[in-house]
Order: sequence, then C-alpha cells, then structure tokens
Amino acid sequence: MTITRLSIFPLPGALLFPGMHLPLHIFEPRYRAMISDAMARDRRIGMVQPRPNVPARPDRPPLFEIGCVGKISEFEASEDGRYNLILEGLSLFRIVRELDVTTAFRQVEAELIPGPSEPEILSLSRRSALESESRAFADAQGYAVDWDAVTRLDDEALVNGIAQIAPFDVAAKQGLLEAGRIEDRAELIIQLMQFFGRHDGEDSVTLQ
Repeated sequence: MTITRLSIFPLPGALLFPGMHLPLHIFEPRYRAMISDAMARDRRIGMVQPRPNVPARPDRPPLFEIGCVGKISEFEASEDGRYNLILEGLSLFRIVRELDVTTAFRQVEAELIPGPSEPEILSLSRRSALESESRAFADAQGYAVDWDAVTRLDDEALVNGIAQIAPFDVAAKQGLLEAGRIEDRAELIIQLMQFFGRHDGEDSVTLQ
C-alpha cells in the first residue's frame, strides 16, 4: 500500500482517469496558489468530486473517497495570473484522512490504488453496444462527433473518454470512476445513456 500526500482540487463533474488528459482553467486565488505549489514540487494534484447535497461549509464540502492523481503535463500562465493546464492521469487514490494545514487549498493523505498490470479489453459485443449507444445518444443530444476517430480508439481510451465528458450528474460520474473494470464501466455508461436518452435533456441522470 502506497500512501502519499496530495493537494486536492474538488470539482464537481470533472473526472480524470489514469492515462487520460483533462484541461483545466484555474482562476480562483486558492487554486492558483495550489498550482504554483505543485509546480514547485512534483507537479501533482488530486482531482476529486465534492459530495452533493451534504450540509457543510461552502468552502469545505465533504468529498468522495475516490479520486485520481494528475500530473501537470502542460502549463501556461496568463498575464492576469490565471493558469491553463492539462493534467495527465496517473493513478486512482482513496482518501485516508484530510490534513490540518495552513494553506488556502486542502490537502489529504491518500492511498494510491494500483491499476491493472495489462491493458483492459472489452468483449466485442460490449464494444459494439457501447459504440451504437454512443451514436444514438450523441444524435439525440445534437453532438457533433468524429466517429472515424472514435472507432480508432483502444477500449480503455474509448470507455474512459466517454466517462470523462458524459453529461451525467455528480453521483453518476462518481459511479463511473469507481467501477472496477472497464467492462463494468462500459455497461454502466450504456445504462446511463439509455436512461438519459429517454428524457428531454432537462433532467439530470442520477445513480443511486
């Protein structure tokens, strides 16, 4: 078990998976301080979602236990002090405890969750069902998608890429992050798309 200290960026709806990339625009002073600190250290931060509908201080919402460590792979500072960056997912983590710190940003002690030793592969039937459901969902929502590029993605990039950008609510997104295998994650994506596709777009998708 590997324990590490992480500065965390609690952001609802923003998932990161190992091997994937997430663009971020950082403008709040406390998170600009967090990025400056990360750049001076190991360029790592932890992405984690706050729990919705739980009473708490507005600046300190309770957190889900599972998140993903990201390394800043691209970094750009604007003249007004804001940052544009891209995070590369390294490893999922489980929060052990939150640390009592004097920094404006939150820090935790976290256990790194080892990933699979070999690339995960979907069954042919699951891959076909996921691509088919994704096309139907995108058409229903009016999304423009380069399907030729999609078909060239490997299974992990396809499943995790959809999970990152899908317009589901916080709890549903967390369910996707915590799904143990990409086969399970792909099946959950299909179920959520089928549910969401039966609505007019005004309802959120909620995972109990």
